[in-house]
Amino acid sequence: MLDFLAAGAAGAAPPGWVQFLPIIGMVLIFWFLIIRPQMKRQKEHQAKIASVKKGDQVVTAGGVLGKVVRVDDDYAELEIAQGVRVKVVKSTIGDIVPVSGKPAND
Repeated sequence: MLDFLAAGAAGAAPPGWVQFLPIIGMVLIFWFLIIRPQMKRQKEHQAKIASVKKGDQVVTAGGVLGKVVRVDDDYAELEIAQGVRVKVVKSTIGDIVPVSGKPAND
């Protein structure tokens, strides 16, 4: 009789791959909630950086606000004050700021 119970218990065990379903589920949740939206934001940022042109007002990741004077493949030259120009890596440009009608210090 014990052999019959042991054989019944062994046959009722789920297959080995079923144990991996929770792990696969967690990976899918991370993919759709964290990784995929981050990749989308990164693509949008790269497209925005690629569209930077002379005359745009931009803010860098460090918080420096300036007007684009010259653009290369990897670098952009910003005028942060009258006669003061800095060269920055294009990937550090955080955002293109709409040009306002009046200066911030007036």
